[in-house]
Amino acid sequence: MEKIKSILISQPPPKDKTHYHELAEKNNLKIDFRPFIHVEGVSVKEIRKERINILDHTAVIMTSRNAVDHFFRVCENMRISVPDTMKYFCVSQSVANYLQKYIIYRKRKIFYGDKTFDSLLTQIKKNHKEKYFIPLSDMHNNKIPELLKEHKIKFTKSVFYKTVCSDLSDLKDVFYDVLVFFSPTGIKSLFANFPDFKQNSTKIATFGMTTQKAAEDAGLRVDIAAPNPESPSMVMALDKYIREFNKGRK
Repeated sequence: MEKIKSILISQPPPKDKTHYHELAEKNNLKIDFRPFIHVEGVSVKEIRKERINILDHTAVIMTSRNAVDHFFRVCENMRISVPDTMKYFCVSQSVANYLQKYIIYRKRKIFYGDKTFDSLLTQIKKNHKEKYFIPLSDMHNNKIPELLKEHKIKFTKSVFYKTVCSDLSDLKDVFYDVLVFFSPTGIKSLFANFPDFKQNSTKIATFGMTTQKAAEDAGLRVDIAAPNPESPSMVMALDKYIREFNKGRK
């Protein structure tokens, strides 16, 4: 068997040099990036059917940058002028800072957690009299609305954006030694694009238990699974596996 020489990362290419570039140089690899999934906004026509009035709410919960983008997209398309009094509760400081793309930050009441919804919930409970609106993905975690219900927080949720499979037809005749996945949706996209995909000697790398399970449920052999005690990152897991696999091979 020949050495591992090529890897396809099922994510968008990074803007700056990353540890993947170091991995490529260190092991003489070709590493390409290609997102297997992308986010699309739900149409305003669909959202109108829910008869939700955003202006009935006094606060918005933002769980990601996508949530921010699609909240303001919908507001613009529905010609809704978001009042300066609207409060924003963001899952992290980076999401809060991202609001500056749409609002004058210093003139708004903005709260944020430490990247977990549990930490943001503390702020929400302190402001329990607010009526919250949550723009969500179709892949959202049900834990968020469940926690709000548990703490008797008034809220309305609506799916404003969805994760869909990207068109990968141009990769039909392209072969990589390793395919790297970070979500169950990535696995779904692989088979949506290539229903007759046969793994054969291709190595499959997965990050996270849910992604690994999705791969195995789809009949794939997972050769590289991260994180693990020895390799907390995907780069480390790939590096370890490739060094051992390539040892003694041409």
